[in-house]
Amino acid sequence: MTCLLCSRFAALATATLLSGTPAIAQSTSVSTEYLMTVYIQKDPALAAASTLAISRDQTGGWIRGKVSGRIVDPSADWITIVPSNAMRLRLDARVTIETDEHETIYMSYNGRMNCDKESADRFRKGEPIKADECYLVSAPTFQTKSEKYSWLNDVQAIGKMVEYKNGDHLIYDLFVVK
Repeated sequence: MTCLLCSRFAALATATLLSGTPAIAQSTSVSTEYLMTVYIQKDPALAAASTLAISRDQTGGWIRGKVSGRIVDPSADWITIVPSNAMRLRLDARVTIETDEHETIYMSYNGRMNCDKESADRFRKGEPIKADECYLVSAPTFQTKSEKYSWLNDVQAIGKMVEYKNGDHLIYDLFVVK
């Protein structure tokens, strides 16, 4: 009895030798396209547990770009604190967007935030931090019943912090991954 997987692997290896191109070494590239800038007004985080904080978003932040509108309730971040000498966070956020046309878009994302001790101390004191001082990257997806914005249902975005001031605001740019 022959191994089906072994037969397929042998066929792949033979095809690779005959073509001169490594079949497994094929690659692709990733590109991005600017989607929007998000400005979220943040309330101070509430400590739910020693490793969990909840940060509510205030109504009224804004969205500008291919989508324009404002942040509305309910919106919040659930932040898992990873033990560290500096600051390591896992982000789990849900944001409700009302577009300028009064359409509703739900955005959710997971992400990571990592800062060295100096930047983390400044952040905790309420000083704003910039993208070159801390790593904050997210992976937003969207859901909407809007016909105009239905294309958002099919994209994966990435977000990168522009500026973050603890208990005040978070600004980040979003890009569609292509």
